[in-house]
Amino acid sequence: MKYIIASLFLVFLSACKSETKEPINTVSIKEDVTFLASDALEGRQTGSDGEQKAAKYIAERFQNIGLQEKGTKGYLQTFSFRPKTDPHQKVNYTVKDGDSTITGTNVIGFIDNKAENTIIIGAHYDHLGLGAEGSLHRGEKAIHNGADDNASGVAVLLNLAEKLKAKNINNNYLFMAFSGEEMGLLGSNYFVKNPTIDTKKVNYMINMDMVGRLKADSTLAVYGVGTSPILKQTVTSNNSKFKIVAKESGVGPSDHTSFYNADIPVLHLFTGQHEDYHKPSDDTEKLNYEGMKTISNYIFEIITDLDNNGKLPFRETKNESDEVPKFEVGLGVTPDYLYDGLGMRIDGTRSNTPATNAGIQKGDIVMKMGTHDITDMMSYMKALASFKKGDSTKVIVKRDEELVEADVTF
Repeated sequence: MKYIIASLFLVFLSACKSETKEPINTVSIKEDVTFLASDALEGRQTGSDGEQKAAKYIAERFQNIGLQEKGTKGYLQTFSFRPKTDPHQKVNYTVKDGDSTITGTNVIGFIDNKAENTIIIGAHYDHLGLGAEGSLHRGEKAIHNGADDNASGVAVLLNLAEKLKAKNINNNYLFMAFSGEEMGLLGSNYFVKNPTIDTKKVNYMINMDMVGRLKADSTLAVYGVGTSPILKQTVTSNNSKFKIVAKESGVGPSDHTSFYNADIPVLHLFTGQHEDYHKPSDDTEKLNYEGMKTISNYIFEIITDLDNNGKLPFRETKNESDEVPKFEVGLGVTPDYLYDGLGMRIDGTRSNTPATNAGIQKGDIVMKMGTHDITDMMSYMKALASFKKGDSTKVIVKRDEELVEADVTF
């Protein structure tokens, strides 16, 4: 790993010294992920030395590709904040240096095509360090490399930056690697409040968060298709490779939400959660690199299709999260958010939870909980809301073609 990292830095040094006018694009998606998800960066927690190394790497990649600086200091836009002690309080960015103050760094590059409007392409590059809040790891501290979350999104962003040089020139392009996403979309939120371009001239925003685990059935979730009238048709008509699961809402747990809240149309791409989510096991060898290339090509085709459409109108969407019922118990499983069949398919399980204690397995499809029929994710959450800690119920799951009954205690 150390030799790979050293060789990548040599690529940058030679590129910076080159007198060639054209940028030298020699770094692959896999090489970008390998560096960003290496142990040397210690999980890229916001404000850490590892995150600063990642920021430097991305800035040098931007320079090598030939992007203009569009931060407040070169490619960088820093912001300081004090972590929230109450999950409902707003983050205060206007804090003085001192105890408990953290400084995050957005990395921002620009392709200026002298166009009227600008497309923003973003991905967060921070992660959970040695196991910050949000980690699902139980045990001793360990590096959370975040290969899928979200070195994958940054690598695809860099690949798109190379593709879009001197292509589809009816828009400018702003490429942003966000900090502070894991702590509450802080970097994207800060940029929207402190933009380095005129946000009224932003055409639309594309966000990539966890795009590294494309499955064998090629299911790809695309959120935000309802945020402009043309987006759903565009997403569908340019697809020949994926089983698309399209979601209307522009609100979700990633950085596109910050831009949607500023009345900017958004698209967010996601290949699904998995058992390694927010764990040290989210590592490079588990990624589907060919799938990531295909996703990059797909996004490029969407941008190409929209190149002559002018500025897209914004449309407000229904916030699907407003309908989510509150529940105090769970099975202890990771749902398959890309499953669109009948029931709720389980994409992963955790040990010593109600599900595993009852013999429920990964791949099972929950069809019934007590008296509640489970038809989709929403009905599953509504069913959970009817139970309290200590309650017991029968759960029926579909395993292959067989219905299996399990006794679950929450």
